[in-house]
Amino acid sequence: MTEHDTVTSPASADTTHAPQFTITRTFDAPRELVWRAWTEQADAAAWWHPRDIEIKPGSVDLDTREGGSYRYTMVAPDGSEYPTAGTFREVRAPERLVMTWGSPGDDDDRVPVITITLRELDGGRTEMLFHLLGIDAAPGDDDVYDGWSSAFDMLDEHLAETAGGPSEVR
Repeated sequence: MTEHDTVTSPASADTTHAPQFTITRTFDAPRELVWRAWTEQADAAAWWHPRDIEIKPGSVDLDTREGGSYRYTMVAPDGSEYPTAGTFREVRAPERLVMTWGSPGDDDDRVPVITITLRELDGGRTEMLFHLLGIDAAPGDDDVYDGWSSAFDMLDEHLAETAGGPSEVR
């Protein structure tokens, strides 16, 4: 069951402040299961895309270690392809994952950086903080924010299937 996303965006008028946003979600699944969904190829292929977008079969490749890379290709209903790639900068199982997020061939020092922090909660639940540095986005943008929010809906469904129960999202 989805309650809502908690969004944090910089409120500063300072133009030198880097664009960024944070989404917080709580899943009714153990932290190890949420971690696996981020770091295992078969799990990632099930949800690393917004609803109505598919992952191109065979395109997901993960080397989940510090300095390792990942790649996958999303395919829109009109056939447009969106190859995505990055490097894992920090892998601290099962609590923290930091990775770049761009297109194949992008300079890793110039692309957005995603930080996922997983906190174990009572009752086998997990709070996920998703922070994206390098893009300013907000709910209703029909772009990056809404795309990730939709992907997290897919993650919620994947975790419910894997864990055998519904999740709550906040």
